[in-house]
Amino acid sequence: MTPTSSHLPTRQMLLCCALVVTLSMGIRHAFGLWLTPITMAHGWSREDFSLAMAIQNLVWGAAGPIVGWWADKRGAYRVLWLGGALYGLGLAGMALAQHTLPFLLSTGVVIGLAQACTTYAVLYGIIGRNIDPGQRAWAMGITAAAGSFGQFLMVPLASGLIQTVDWSNALLMLGALALLIGPLALGLREQSPASRTAGAAQGSHNEPLAAGAALREAFGHRDFMLLTAGYFVCGFQLAFIGVHLPSYLKDHQLSPQVATTALALIGLFNVLGTYASGVLGQRLRKTWMLSGIYFGRAVAMLAFIAAPPTAWSVAIFASVMGALWLSTVPPTNAVVAQMLGVRHLSMLGATVFFSHQIGSFTGVWLAGHLYDATGSYQWVWWLAVALGLLAAALNLPIQENRPPARRVVTA
Repeated sequence: MTPTSSHLPTRQMLLCCALVVTLSMGIRHAFGLWLTPITMAHGWSREDFSLAMAIQNLVWGAAGPIVGWWADKRGAYRVLWLGGALYGLGLAGMALAQHTLPFLLSTGVVIGLAQACTTYAVLYGIIGRNIDPGQRAWAMGITAAAGSFGQFLMVPLASGLIQTVDWSNALLMLGALALLIGPLALGLREQSPASRTAGAAQGSHNEPLAAGAALREAFGHRDFMLLTAGYFVCGFQLAFIGVHLPSYLKDHQLSPQVATTALALIGLFNVLGTYASGVLGQRLRKTWMLSGIYFGRAVAMLAFIAAPPTAWSVAIFASVMGALWLSTVPPTNAVVAQMLGVRHLSMLGATVFFSHQIGSFTGVWLAGHLYDATGSYQWVWWLAVALGLLAAALNLPIQENRPPARRVVTA
């Protein structure tokens, strides 16, 4: 696309989006490495740590539509500055908390708000407003791939910091790194995003709908609701695996290096998977891609739990899951843009993502609760497999190009 005076330069925009999501998602992806050291240091249960992560996911999802509305109306610049400051504050609180309540508030509430301000929904709103529809899935794939590279980069960095400067100082150092998100937002300052996207917005005859009307229209759209229901499963699976896989492997007498390698492999192959998802989304039906991704995850998990894990089976599983990890993100958001336009894309994308985060809350908390109750993660693995098959079925009938019945959308 050739930028115009009203659009951000494409290369600048994609670079800044990539760096922001590298920090925000990369730091988040490493949180599972802190489960064992924090619970051992404070004498807490795995459910205590899991509850904080679950609250984080829920706050992230619940705040997303409000943050998305703010970004759609005023631009993402202020949102990203706030998110960077909250991220640094929350990581400092996570490092210094000595009791469960301040730990829940900092790790759960503050970091959850920070993630709502600095991750995909906000950034994809910028992309939707500044990239031609034909290139939108590709650009979203580029940004998601950057987040995947952040996971690959941050996991060994976090592991090395934990080993060398202890877990609390490692969190403080990552908090300082998160503060860089604010300056990066300087490259994402838009000129009047609300007025510029009015013609590509929700509303009959190209008249923009207000935010509340756009939400009502989305909730009345059958395919939007199916997409939203399927995204719950994505959150459940990723939160469970991302937080609890290191402890699951430790329970099977595998070394911490195996867990670190697994999380890094997920991040590495996620780069390939999300980029491929964005490219293929320009050519293939996106909802069929989503069905295939969910089905592939179910098969991978079923094969993984069929026998006790070894270093090699963990590496293979992590590589396969990595290729499928965030590959749902570009097609899901591109479908929302196709069905409902880009005027309220940050808000509507965050609304779908709220379902993802309810799934994340359920997956991460339920895994800790069932582990403390049964001494095993086996029931959660089976539930994750069954939900994967359900999500594959939910996405099959979605018609991604069908607008709401009341009007015709131009995206």
